[in-house]
Order: sequence, then structure tokens, then C-alpha cells
Amino acid sequence: MILPIIGYGDPVLRKVCENVAEDYPNLKETIANMYETMYNAYGVGLAAPQVGMALRLFVIDTTPFSEDEDLPENEQKQLKGFKKTFINAKIIKEEGELWAFNEGCLSIPDVREDVYRHEKITIEYCEEDFVMKTEVFDGLAARVIQHEYDHIEGVLFTDKISSLKKRLIQKKLKNISEGKTFQDYRMKFFGKKGR
Repeated sequence: MILPIIGYGDPVLRKVCENVAEDYPNLKETIANMYETMYNAYGVGLAAPQVGMALRLFVIDTTPFSEDEDLPENEQKQLKGFKKTFINAKIIKEEGELWAFNEGCLSIPDVREDVYRHEKITIEYCEEDFVMKTEVFDGLAARVIQHEYDHIEGVLFTDKISSLKKRLIQKKLKNISEGKTFQDYRMKFFGKKGR
């Protein structure tokens, strides 16, 4: 089932999310709905707060990036079919150079900005079987994970840009929070009249 994506301005996007219990009702269905919602919106990642749930849960599939011919061939291969579910994730280390990449977000449509992130992360998380894993990721895979991880910490990519750039996009953000934007995927807006 395709869920509406929560737009910028909704308080759920600012919550530090709660851990997911192993007996969380309909978890497999929730995860399947999140993947379906993400694919419907042509995203590469989606976090639970973006569909209105303050849970430490996000899904990613970096396959669309694997078609970017500007990327080295080994990174294209790494990104193709890289699909993962992250439950109760905790980044335990960020390392390497900070590098910029032009990011966007399904909850903040039509806004893209360069964001600096570390090139390599170590993260603890559970997949759907709730077995704890610790893994190291780098490059664009690490970036997508960091972006979605920020969501479960109540952080948006617009928090990581300069104050000048924030001022320049202020009107766009206000319009999004009021539902004055059009996307070809379902959205739900906190500040929209008649909600």
C-alpha cells in the first residue's frame, strides 16, 4: 500500500524516534508499504517518520544511482541492487573526508542543496530478523544511510546547509509546510488548511 509522505513542517519529522520492538504489530507489512511508497516516489531511501511513524526504521535501495555514468564502475556495481532495511540503527563511527553531494528529500520536494557528509560510516542495526549487525559502508551508500539515519534522529538535510542557503530557501520551505507544492506522489501537509 502506498502511504502519503509527510511534508516539511510536520512535528513528526523533528522527533528522535523510538526503537522498534520485535513484536511490533504488522512490521513486515509496514516495511513492504515503505518500500512501495519509496519506489512510487522514485526515492532511494525512506524513513518511518516520513510516513508518520516515529520509529527507528528506514529502508534504502540505491539501484537508481548505479546508472550514473559519472560514478566509478566499482561504485556503480556496489550500488546496483543495494537494498536494505535498517531497524534500531545506531551510527557508531563516521570517518574519512567530508564531501559534498547535492541532496534532496521526498518530504522537502523541489529543494536540493549540497550537503557535506563523512565518506565512511560504521553502523549497528537489525534487519527484519532482528539479528544485530555491525557493518561499514562508504561512498554514496553511506551517504544515503546517513541521510535516512538523520530522519530517525529528527534531523533534516536542510539543517546541514549554511544560514545563507537556509534564508534563500525559506519561502519554498514555508510553501511546502502549507501544502503549496505539487508532486506526482501522495503527500500529507501539517499546515494545510482543512487537514
